[in-house]
Amino acid sequence: FAYNFLQASSWTISLLSIVSSVLSNKTINGGAYSAAGYLISVIQAAAVLEVLHGAIGIVPSGFLSPLMQWSGRTHFILAIVGQINEVQDSPWLAITLVAWCISEMIRYPHYALTCLGRCPYWLTYLRYTGFIIIYPTGLVGELLIMYKALPHVKERNLYANFFSVFPFSYYQFLLAVLLVYPFLWLKLYLQLFKQRKSKLGKAEKHHGKRKRM
Repeated sequence: FAYNFLQASSWTISLLSIVSSVLSNKTINGGAYSAAGYLISVIQAAAVLEVLHGAIGIVPSGFLSPLMQWSGRTHFILAIVGQINEVQDSPWLAITLVAWCISEMIRYPHYALTCLGRCPYWLTYLRYTGFIIIYPTGLVGELLIMYKALPHVKERNLYANFFSVFPFSYYQFLLAVLLVYPFLWLKLYLQLFKQRKSKLGKAEKHHGKRKRM
């Protein structure tokens, strides 16, 4: 409960910081990363705990799905956005970060209240419906930012020392990521649709029973 509450609070603060920056600058271009990039980087890195929770069975999500989501986002915000200034002012980065914030402002309160057995039906519905629009928006933003980062990665030979032990460069690695990313994302997206059918059915039955009581 404490972990989910802290995450929900931090993502809410991040969104408010971005909105404040946009209103102050009167533009979506630039400002989002400088306003909330550091906090988002920290809380996204801290979400590795969810991979651990799944691995040891504290939550029923398993290990693989949380790992895929965590590694994709963490690589994006730390290895790409955090290191390439030229993409930090992109309006698509602002859109992506807002999508992340809204998604997590729904997901973590849902988890927190579920821990207490007091999650309202409307929040469960929002959790398993909002992703239909929010997740594709985030995907498009992430792909466009990674594509925009490619020439800068190549020009600077980014992470050359680390990749010197591999038969490929980080630029080539990022190209491969761009190619497989939509397919890995689609696997998670379709899995959420399966969860939606199951979770909303159970929640609706439970909600109906409570109303009759």
